Amino acid sequence: MIKVLVVDDSAVAREFISHLLAADPQIEVVGAVQDGAEAIAFVHRQKPDVITMDINMPVMNGLEATRRIMELQPLPIVIVSANWDPGEVATTFKAMEAGALAIVQRPKGIGHSEHKATTKDMVQTVKLMSEVRVVRRRSGKKTGTQPPAPATILPEISGEAMAVVIGASTGGPLVIKTILDGLPRDFPAALLIVQHIAPGFLQGMVDWLAHTSTIPLKIAVQGERILSGQAYFAPEGYNMGVGSGLSIQLSEGGPENVAKPSVSHLFRSVAGALGKNAVGILLTGMGSDGAKELKLMREKGALTIVQDRDSSVVYGMPGAAVELGAADYILAPDKIVAALGMLMQKPESLVSKTLPFEGKQCH
Repeated sequence: MIKVLVVDDSAVAREFISHLLAADPQIEVVGAVQDGAEAIAFVHRQKPDVITMDINMPVMNGLEATRRIMELQPLPIVIVSANWDPGEVATTFKAMEAGALAIVQRPKGIGHSEHKATTKDMVQTVKLMSEVRVVRRRSGKKTGTQPPAPATILPEISGEAMAVVIGASTGGPLVIKTILDGLPRDFPAALLIVQHIAPGFLQGMVDWLAHTSTIPLKIAVQGERILSGQAYFAPEGYNMGVGSGLSIQLSEGGPENVAKPSVSHLFRSVAGALGKNAVGILLTGMGSDGAKELKLMREKGALTIVQDRDSSVVYGMPGAAVELGAADYILAPDKIVAALGMLMQKPESLVSKTLPFEGKQCH
């Protein structure tokens, strides 16, 4: 049984979330409290396997509670929120910096068309996060849920890419932050990013990332031409690809691999449009979105990288790519940054060039 503590200042929400979780035969709700201070006291008395945490609460909010729990008695924490207020969304991502593993939307009410889907997402996330090994956070420490990965041989990149495409799901925001924070303003390629995230949180995530990124960030717009040194995020509810003239192409088609925006759609589009003039990166996340298409990118001559197991919150997506032989290199986030930094070796304008590399997959 997975023992879960529910934290929410609303008695109705506590009862609702507890009821939905307890309906799963593998979950036992061992407590339900109304603020962060009560959550900390409960954790001292009885250590649950997972905590679902609201953000905006009296006495002690979810950010401070997450920070203290991860410093004193670390546990997997899932942020469950129905409030898309910009201030609360910003605080939610600060909670992820403090150690929270995932964000999910509070399930819709019974009778709502999205009730089953949002309930399933919350329950699956709680169950999956119960298996994640978390570590104690030092006060002020903001990155990583795993110990630093050992040094890895880096790929030698001697050409330039016209685009770096990144796909991520659970655990992805912090890794994307690490990558963006490590790249210079004059990075000689555009970045196209698909991050699976709860509805209503994309703009807040982009705003949060923009505080520390030297590269300008934006949510992609249909038809705009991609530019080097700019990062584009797939908008909610749209698949993103690259069309003629290196323009953004958005489509409202159905989901792929139960996801929209889909990493698979982006990678497949870039494989066809750019071939060898691209770098594909698949990061932490549940499922297999993007794995087959990363292999397609590799077959077209692109350089392909997946996040390593030790640094991934969930090794589903990168693990699926490794099993398919889609990865040229398997790297920790800091080594991904170092590899991309090698693209700065030739600062000329973006032109079609090969991306030679040596060696086999890094393990």
